[in-house]
Amino acid sequence: MRIFLTGRRGMVGQNFVECPIAASHEIVAPSSHELDLRDYEAVYSWLARTSPDVVVHAAGRVGGIQANIREPVAFLVDNLDIGRNVIMAARKAGIRRVLNLGSSCMYPRNAPNPLKEEMVLSGELEPTNEGYALAKILVARLCDYISREDPQFGYKTVIPCNLYGRFDKFDPTNSHLVPAIIHKMHQARVNKSNEVEVWGTGQARREFMYAGDLANCIWHSLENFETLPQLMNVGLGSDRSILEYYQAVARIVGYSGSFVHDLAKPEGMAQKLVSIERLEKWGWRAGTTLDDGIAKTYEFYLQGLKA
Repeated sequence: MRIFLTGRRGMVGQNFVECPIAASHEIVAPSSHELDLRDYEAVYSWLARTSPDVVVHAAGRVGGIQANIREPVAFLVDNLDIGRNVIMAARKAGIRRVLNLGSSCMYPRNAPNPLKEEMVLSGELEPTNEGYALAKILVARLCDYISREDPQFGYKTVIPCNLYGRFDKFDPTNSHLVPAIIHKMHQARVNKSNEVEVWGTGQARREFMYAGDLANCIWHSLENFETLPQLMNVGLGSDRSILEYYQAVARIVGYSGSFVHDLAKPEGMAQKLVSIERLEKWGWRAGTTLDDGIAKTYEFYLQGLKA
């Protein structure tokens, strides 16, 4: 296949390209310097010129809770513009298959867990990342509408649970939970600190999947595109408390101090666990354990410190 990949330098994109199977296919993946996805005409020109068999849309502005609270306008507008441009340009260029990556932020804040695909747009979103979620919902709906109008266009969306892994961002101002914990715990061990701060009670529950597993699932999706559901969660089917993630990272990093809780800080939704009923029926499961995934991620983090 000739695959047009957006977000090549992001965590998902780099894990996707790193998969051994990638060597058997042609991947066209312009950098943001080569192609500004916020420019519709430029996106269309690239797609028309390269004529890919499929588009994998993994690009977007991403960040943790702090970044989403601080910059809601950018998270809404950038992701909306990027997603709309990629999807509409692909349709205009006559590309029949698009695999769009959504986010579990698309689900309502008070929806019962596990979160089933039909729950999207059934309630109020989590305020701390509402802008990002709205953009992701619109792009997923756009894919669905295009496929409904003309079934020759298979524009489908997978909704990953929270991710972590190699090529993650560890800067505390932009990072998600697991890489943020790795950075804090490493710094605490190096500085011989006896305390690490946890936002909130630590009892909120989250589902974090290793990004290499998602990359594997994307490749499986491309090879089995006809049977892939129109909208499908990709997750583990199990979750852990925030405090359990801190404890898991402590085991890998070698931190033996205690945790202190800042109850004034937000911790988001009480739980966010996606249903994997469709995923299991389709025939795929993640294969990386939490400890193995954290160990690989920590090794990548250490390599970055040496660079």
